[in-house]
Amino acid sequence: MKDVSFGSYFPADSFVHKMDARAKILIAIAYMVAVFLVSAFHFLGFAACLSFVILTTAVSRVPFFRVLKSVRTIIFFVVFSAILQLFFNSKGTVVFWVITDVGLLNAAFIIARIMLIVLGASLLTLTTSPVELADGIEGLLYPLKWIKFPVHEFALIMSIALRFIPTLIDETDRIIKAQKARGADFESGNIFKRAKALIPVLIPLLISSFRRADELADAMDSRCYAGSKNRTKYKKMRLSFRDLMGVLAVAGLIVGIVFLNKFYAINTLAQIAGAL
Repeated sequence: MKDVSFGSYFPADSFVHKMDARAKILIAIAYMVAVFLVSAFHFLGFAACLSFVILTTAVSRVPFFRVLKSVRTIIFFVVFSAILQLFFNSKGTVVFWVITDVGLLNAAFIIARIMLIVLGASLLTLTTSPVELADGIEGLLYPLKWIKFPVHEFALIMSIALRFIPTLIDETDRIIKAQKARGADFESGNIFKRAKALIPVLIPLLISSFRRADELADAMDSRCYAGSKNRTKYKKMRLSFRDLMGVLAVAGLIVGIVFLNKFYAINTLAQIAGAL
């Protein structure tokens, strides 16, 4: 679990790194919307989203394999979702045992969608520092201050949660190795035995998480942190031409996917009409 990408920051002097954090958050949200807009079994739309990710990675100067490592954190969820589609989908023609062609397509569709969303979210955290991410979230949620919503505190919680994802994963890996050195077995037995074997991992991890939270609270208190009260910013966020280009790029992606969906729907209806 070393070198976890999701939640970590990769410093570089690139076009994407210099963009405003607010624009990058909005672009990431729009990109995820684009992924969800892709029609069922229309993998050309996923190819467009993947091209957008590859182009953004190249411009950001982040190693592509570093971005791919973010998929490790959700590999179990991806496999579990694919298995559900393979063995619990009765539609279509049976290809092997109880697996149908529609189940295979659904599994591939789910895998592609989840991986593309994680890659996009990973790019956001890799190119945006935790401080910039917190400021960006706070800037976007600023209008909620009119209804007394604690915008600054919410942004701080979100940024700390993202920052501690790699730390907790490394801590889990360390605890698992320590338990294996003491003779613990996490690989044999049925699913219930494996779940029971994880209890000696979860308890130390929970205690370690509370300890880190307590240490962080003491560190913030010793620096006289008082939330958003009378707080100023060292760096002011300003939108630039880079942000406009990024917004136009993701807008073009969404328009392209919508066009592909309509073309795919028209082509499908034409095929059905020809068959009739």
